Amino acid sequence: MKPPPEAIAALIAGTHADPFALLGPHEGPQGTFARALLHGAEEAEAFSLKGARLGRLVRVDGPLFEGWVRGKPKPLRYHCRGQGREWWVTDPYSFGPVLGPVDDFLLAEGTHVRLFDKLGAHPITHQGCDGVHFAVWAPNAALVSLVGDFNGWNPAAHVMRRRVDIGVWEIFIPDIGEGAAYKYRITASDGTVLPLKADPFAFASELRPKTASIVARPGKADWGDGAHRAHWARLDPRRAPIAIYEVHAGSWQRDENGWFLSWDALAERLIPYVVDMGFTHIEFLPISEHPYDPSWGYQTTGLYAPTARFGDVAGFARFVDGAHRAGIGVIIDWVPAHFPMDEHGLARFDGTALYEHEDPRLGFHPDWHTAIYNFGRREVRAFLVNNALFWAEHYHVDGLRVDAVASMLYRDYSRPEGAWIPNAEGGRENWEAVEFMRAANRALYAAHPGIFTIAEESTAWPGVSHPAHEDGPRSNLGFGFKWNMGFMHDTLAYMGRDPVHRKYHHNEITFGLVYAFSENFVLPLSHDEVVHGKGSLIAKMSGDDWQQFANLRAYYAMMWGYPGKKLLFMGQEFAQRREWSEARALDWDLLDAPAHRGIQALVRDCNRLYRTTPALHARDCEPEGFRWLIADDADNSVFAWLRLAPGAAPVAVIANFTPQLHRAYRVPLPHDGVWAEVLNSDAAHYGGSGQGNLGQVIAQGGEARLVLPPLATIMLQFTG
Repeated sequence: MKPPPEAIAALIAGTHADPFALLGPHEGPQGTFARALLHGAEEAEAFSLKGARLGRLVRVDGPLFEGWVRGKPKPLRYHCRGQGREWWVTDPYSFGPVLGPVDDFLLAEGTHVRLFDKLGAHPITHQGCDGVHFAVWAPNAALVSLVGDFNGWNPAAHVMRRRVDIGVWEIFIPDIGEGAAYKYRITASDGTVLPLKADPFAFASELRPKTASIVARPGKADWGDGAHRAHWARLDPRRAPIAIYEVHAGSWQRDENGWFLSWDALAERLIPYVVDMGFTHIEFLPISEHPYDPSWGYQTTGLYAPTARFGDVAGFARFVDGAHRAGIGVIIDWVPAHFPMDEHGLARFDGTALYEHEDPRLGFHPDWHTAIYNFGRREVRAFLVNNALFWAEHYHVDGLRVDAVASMLYRDYSRPEGAWIPNAEGGRENWEAVEFMRAANRALYAAHPGIFTIAEESTAWPGVSHPAHEDGPRSNLGFGFKWNMGFMHDTLAYMGRDPVHRKYHHNEITFGLVYAFSENFVLPLSHDEVVHGKGSLIAKMSGDDWQQFANLRAYYAMMWGYPGKKLLFMGQEFAQRREWSEARALDWDLLDAPAHRGIQALVRDCNRLYRTTPALHARDCEPEGFRWLIADDADNSVFAWLRLAPGAAPVAVIANFTPQLHRAYRVPLPHDGVWAEVLNSDAAHYGGSGQGNLGQVIAQGGEARLVLPPLATIMLQFTG
């Protein structure tokens, strides 16, 4: 039956809502009838994919050809002639759908945990032909066209098939592959044509300022990190040494032209450096695709795509593999709290508030001027949970540090009265976001033994790092660790005070031990402390230049002896003086100065001691791993405690935060005998004054008399 003229016109214009109903081969009473849009052709003949002639098509209206072909409906390839040339076209409308009923069911239910295998762009072989399958969720769209460099960005060329029940649009494009650039042209239900949209599931993107998605295979095929992954799968990370080097990949170092290092160049330089420095993990600020460099990656438009700034996506996989082979874990910052409102991104994706809330009191973040995910929508929750699983599976990341958790937990976060909507119980808790985080953590820990998650969470929310069992408290979020923001704030405030005044603020060191074991904590000296006018860590220390370096050494040694895992932002391991900027490399020339080399040497030794000394790490998150020795000597600003682990030699940590040298300071110790001085931040090797205990002290009658160097922390390990 010949379609009505308006349907033909819509096909040619690319505005027909169901082109698969008219284009391609269709079985009828007289056999198989084929119809195709063949732009530029004057003659066309149909062939099977194996090359068998099936019949000629005739032009009936502009680029529209039709005719009878032999055999049952099957994928067709057309030999076209026109304007003195010949070419072949494989008809995308002659192929059946790729997604199946199980996908439909799981997508509709919001329980599909392999969405990254189904949505997005996937090079596959379908019905005997190589090509790429595209699928995108846009349930409220009237029409979705695939545009790209393979069709001249022509919206009439490839209108997609709508799967009505789940709101997914799909199409298989034959004879294209990796490297193709594409976007979606979406027509909203009111007929408005939206700005071209990047693929939410794109595995690669163009380099900014371009924004097209790129067909790519995520990860790589030849991993060699089995031993590393098996090692961490056997461990309880709470009882393992974890010392994290936080890195912004774009500014750790730059090449000779001032451009970003590729992942391969970073691997050659960064991995050996981290190994030498004794860190266990690298944590990258977000490496997902983002349009704006000064956002540091925290406003991402491509959650599934490693940014093009550092090369191809396989490069990041090679970096992770190389780090693992060297014994270094890789953590990435993950940003499921919000997304930017760039027109090519998720904002009003199909003409409606699809990924975000419609109401700005729920869907707009006043601090960052970004959109907030609608965590209560099952498809959105599945999009985010799948993203967490994706990074673990395809890139073998060891952990996710989840950004801005507090902003997700509370509906009134950064909002004045009247600018937020209470939950169904009248409270401020965002229970939909809570359930999303619980679901993400449950899925990750179930599917990927050895992975751990870390929450950047700054409030007193209970149970952030407590298991999120279905039958447990619904407030438990299920993270492996939580950043200890209180430790960072209190101790940095203390170190910024003149030593004369520190005795009046003794609790800024002691208070953190009151709650140190309420969560599994990471002690973070992160990028947030060295930006926005806060200066560097060395600049936060009180006193003249020598005292600032002494204070920083004492502070680092105290922190490495304090319960909790460690995190240090790049550059602070050698006392970067300038505030960090994403626009330039770190000031590596500072290492020409002995004071800066001394800080670096101290951090290296702290890491190695921490990793090889069970008493310093094996009970980081449990109260039996800590015991006060001296908590109340405010007048001298001295602190002393014991670090313990079953079957391990105990370690005493003693910090003197005044410039006063104590030559015979009494410290209670639980065992009589020799205690070796295993670390002294005042050692001349680190740039200190060289005061100390000549390698050991002898405890008698439950105490020892120590030399406490000025502005220094020492560690003593019992040797018998």
